[in-house]
Amino acid sequence: MDWKLAFRAVIYYAAGVLLVMGLLFLPAGTLEYPGGWRMMGLLFVPMLCLMVVLWLKVPELLRKRLSSREKQTAQQKVVKASGLLMALGFLAAPLDFRFGWSQVPGWLTAAGSVGLLVGYGLYAEVMRENAYLSRTVEVQEGQKVVDTGLYGVVRHPMYAATILLFLSVPLVLGSFVSLAFFLGYPAILTARIRNEEQVLEEGLAGYREYKRKVKWRLLPFVW
Repeated sequence: MDWKLAFRAVIYYAAGVLLVMGLLFLPAGTLEYPGGWRMMGLLFVPMLCLMVVLWLKVPELLRKRLSSREKQTAQQKVVKASGLLMALGFLAAPLDFRFGWSQVPGWLTAAGSVGLLVGYGLYAEVMRENAYLSRTVEVQEGQKVVDTGLYGVVRHPMYAATILLFLSVPLVLGSFVSLAFFLGYPAILTARIRNEEQVLEEGLAGYREYKRKVKWRLLPFVW
């Protein structure tokens, strides 16, 4: 077992927990923020389980997921924009709770919680189907086109899963103000997808044929 990778994953995980706790509870001015604790549980419990499974079963994929340095300028801008959007969305929710700007109905919060878990499930399935997944846009040595499972429905199922995750987050946090920020994520993602497909067309054999076979990028009959 790769204990060095495990240590790196633990550090990555702990940093994420501390960062999100700071973004949620410091602006709220209290630890008694139900949406914050709900978010922590729904976000980090599945994440921990997924990281353990990857470490035990496919450590190389975990190593790729922990590598987040984009080489392309266009993608660096997209990553920065999405990171800023996420930070603003996470900050807006506890401020909304603190000052009572909006209130999300309980049934919608429950729906958001289900959506978050479904998004995680789809994300895990995509990783099971595609051993070449990376957090950076690149063509890896020996990479082949995956066109089965979810990849037979849309060309970018991982991004479709992240959209569901992102749009569920503000509902879990109980904030329509936060939702206004997260609604910008799909627009930012389209820029990443267009650039990524250009990279894949130029460097991945068979990708042009795959595009003709699977027409839709994110959502069937929409885009």
